Amino acid sequence: MHISPRVDNAVRILLEIALAHHDSIDSAAVKAEAIAAAQGIAPKILESAAAELRRAGLVTSRRGPEGGYRLSRPAAEISIADVIRAVEGPLASVRGQRPEDVRYSGAAEPLRQVWIALRVNIRAVLERVTIAQIAAGELPEFVDALTADPGAWQRRPAREAGVAGEGVADLAGGRGA
Repeated sequence: MHISPRVDNAVRILLEIALAHHDSIDSAAVKAEAIAAAQGIAPKILESAAAELRRAGLVTSRRGPEGGYRLSRPAAEISIADVIRAVEGPLASVRGQRPEDVRYSGAAEPLRQVWIALRVNIRAVLERVTIAQIAAGELPEFVDALTADPGAWQRRPAREAGVAGEGVADLAGGRGA
């Protein structure tokens, strides 16, 4: 999975707002300049990312002396998956299509199930980690368990054919995609 700069910036913007609000959507607005300075995001890039977050309903904004950005809902209700979907679209796609819409024939027919399984595993992590958890530095136990495996931190050559993230499959717990 590739995390684009757009997604990375959007998550960091939300984290700064959440940290300032302490999960209260009624707090004072956070100024763009403060977010940009705290995260080292260029103002133009911040404006663009914040506009996407606003269109997706994750933040509200106001201009003027009392202006800035606020979360549209509590940070505990905004998952990393929500942010990715807001900025990039579906978590998993194949040639621009949702995995369930892709059809293969012959030897490739089972490939569709692989793409669906991948999406289930991505969801198992990204839908269960919230902006509030990251902002508070309190990641869910399953994240700690997954990253405690030394293999999680090792790079694998492109040609290596190992099964990565075996523990993630267990997290899915048979949930539907």
